[in-house]
Amino acid sequence: MRMTLAAALLATTMMLPMAQAMGQSSIPAASASPTAKPPANAPYRNASLPVDARVADLLARMTLDEKVAQIITLWDSKADVQNADTTWNSAKASQKFPDGLGQIARPSDRSGPSSPRTNKLRSIEESVAYANAVQTWATKNTRLGVPVLFHEEALHGLAARDATSFPQSIAMASTFDPDLVRDVNSVIAREVRARGVPYVLSPVVDVARDPRWGRIEETFGEDPYLVSEMGVAAVEGLQGKGRPGALPPGKVFATLKHMTGHGQPESGTNVGPAPIAERTLREDFFPPFEAVVKRTGIEAVMASYNEIDGVPSHVNKWLLGDVLRGEWGYEGAVVSDYYAIDDLVKLHKIAPDLADAARQALTAGVDSDLPNGAAYKTLVASVRAGKVKEADIDAAVTRMLRIKFMAGLFENPFARIKDTAVTNNEEAIALARRTAEKSLVLLKNDGVLPLALPATGAPKPTIAVIGPNAAVARLGGYYGIPPRTVSPLDGIKALVGDKATIVYNEGVKITENDDWWADAVQLADPAANRQRIAAAVEAARGADHILLFIGDTEQTSREGWADTHLGDRSDIDIVGEQEELLDALKALGKPVVVVLVNGRPPSYPGVVAKADAILETWYGGEQQGHAIADALFGRTNPGGKLPVTVARNVGQLPFFYNHKPTARRGYLFDDKAPLFPFGYGLSYTKFTIGAPRLSAASIAAGQPVTVTVDVANSGARAGDEVVQVYVRDSISSVTRPVKELKGFQRVTLKPGETKPVTITLTAAAFQMWNADMKRVIEPGEFEIMVGANSADLQSTKLVVTP
Repeated sequence: MRMTLAAALLATTMMLPMAQAMGQSSIPAASASPTAKPPANAPYRNASLPVDARVADLLARMTLDEKVAQIITLWDSKADVQNADTTWNSAKASQKFPDGLGQIARPSDRSGPSSPRTNKLRSIEESVAYANAVQTWATKNTRLGVPVLFHEEALHGLAARDATSFPQSIAMASTFDPDLVRDVNSVIAREVRARGVPYVLSPVVDVARDPRWGRIEETFGEDPYLVSEMGVAAVEGLQGKGRPGALPPGKVFATLKHMTGHGQPESGTNVGPAPIAERTLREDFFPPFEAVVKRTGIEAVMASYNEIDGVPSHVNKWLLGDVLRGEWGYEGAVVSDYYAIDDLVKLHKIAPDLADAARQALTAGVDSDLPNGAAYKTLVASVRAGKVKEADIDAAVTRMLRIKFMAGLFENPFARIKDTAVTNNEEAIALARRTAEKSLVLLKNDGVLPLALPATGAPKPTIAVIGPNAAVARLGGYYGIPPRTVSPLDGIKALVGDKATIVYNEGVKITENDDWWADAVQLADPAANRQRIAAAVEAARGADHILLFIGDTEQTSREGWADTHLGDRSDIDIVGEQEELLDALKALGKPVVVVLVNGRPPSYPGVVAKADAILETWYGGEQQGHAIADALFGRTNPGGKLPVTVARNVGQLPFFYNHKPTARRGYLFDDKAPLFPFGYGLSYTKFTIGAPRLSAASIAAGQPVTVTVDVANSGARAGDEVVQVYVRDSISSVTRPVKELKGFQRVTLKPGETKPVTITLTAAAFQMWNADMKRVIEPGEFEIMVGANSADLQSTKLVVTP
């Protein structure tokens, strides 16, 4: 159990006589003079003492200015403390930050918020040199020698130069493979830590329920259970399993984002209000956060931009205090989202100025102001004016210092260039390719896939590779600049070699610019696109097969973080002239395989109706081209599943499978069914999932039960199936969803092979929040449903007794 601040202070005073008895008689107590430079053997420098005692000793030595310095960050104004060549300038740093500095955001970039395409990111060598120069200044040139905490973005790979780029989060969710997500994040951690950075702002565990929202690509989908399992796996990959205390080598501290309701904003617009009732919060949006807090050693949680019932998350004492720190027992730090405390003034209008915004956020439990500390810089004056309690400052500083001590920064704050050899090595590249392979979702196939290549000496087929997403590897938001990327066209050429003739044409452009960072988004000129379509038709006229790569750019699905930088949409169909391109190619009378490269769920009814086959690839990371080519030509068998429900149109939104019984009753002149259901995905082989068998027909409340099904591969190819278990409470005191995912397992079967798959449902699978907002298990009948997706299920009954 972690000590309270008071307990830690007491522990420090008790440990000093113990240290003296061990021969360390020169160790003094915290200096009576708050401005005296501590001795080299001050207790907070003693690695053998408990972290809480070290924190308390250091805190007792700090002036108010030094305390506040630990809860602010540097990003926008990096130029103020750098030389003209963007290297660190210690003299400038001492002038701007005489009392030290808590954090530096994204040390891999040179000058704060700007595109890595136009603002060249630091090389690995430059990153290491920069980090070490900063730490030399912090440890040698400040009174207390407190090292700086660096953080980076690492959603699907370190967003830096020369790091490995993995598939976007929504793609990783499609794998339904937590072990794979854990492995990916372990590699991410290794590459981040090698640059001297011990802390990242990932993963995102927002439950996403509106595809208009541009950030849906950053999530693990719509289901609380799936998001929970993927979120836990991601944190374990980044930090290590369990509660390690001290950060293990090659690991980084994770940040749980964004608490909460962020994934279903009003009108689908980023930062919009989340008009969500408490019961819905507890049933659908809280579970991933609670699971990670209770099952891992998570040390940082980020509050969300949005408001809930009129209270922005950054000042929500019920959310951050009563629930997070109270009910769940969370003891780590709460950090702000970028500029979110400033937004209490600018957007939410609940504070007249930054000083009041800082006061409200601090007293609600937000411990660090990202990314530039503009609001928290006012706290020194607020304390002296009696508007803010110094005890609240102490609590925030304590939590942030704990991260620095547990990261080992006081013992070794420096990076070593030889450690960066682990970056984008063969293992990482192979894992990026394997993850992309397992994320692919086959949505439609009339038999045209997989494509066959002729034997040596046989006539060569002509394959037309067409589309705006064919010759580029789209990486998605929060991207880095990997050493190399493989576009689908590159992957197809590498696989096919001289066995076929490849013809390429862009077909259309989607947006004039495709940089995620650029503010303006302009669709390509329709007239110019129609000229491109004509050229594509001519290029494909003599082809035997047409592979059409369409979907999104990084601009048509992204985080809308400002009025001048939008990323949300009022329409979810495919944009521009892409469907016109499909129509023109279909008119040639040849089979057309549509390959979707996108961040939003593929809500393209026209495309679905016209294509002969559809492969969903999402943003597949740096190795996407190889993975896509292998699937198209049958070297691998797609086995991914949709982590979201795909709506037919905007009028169905929000659309999620675990709806209440009174929802989805139907519409005039339209189909109420989704375009594709949650959990859906086809294969090149045929699987049969048998009827579910329970370990007991009746259990007492609180007991587990196992569900077993036989899964058979009756086709001619090896492949993967995802067995999904859903639960429904037949009769309940408050309304319950028609079904809820409570277990899943991805299994690989050879042709003709049958395997029993057993999934355990714990007591949590049957819990609910009753009318008194208490989490209980109500005795009665439950329906246990098993299948390959949320729509095609077989069921049995389970009785739960008191």
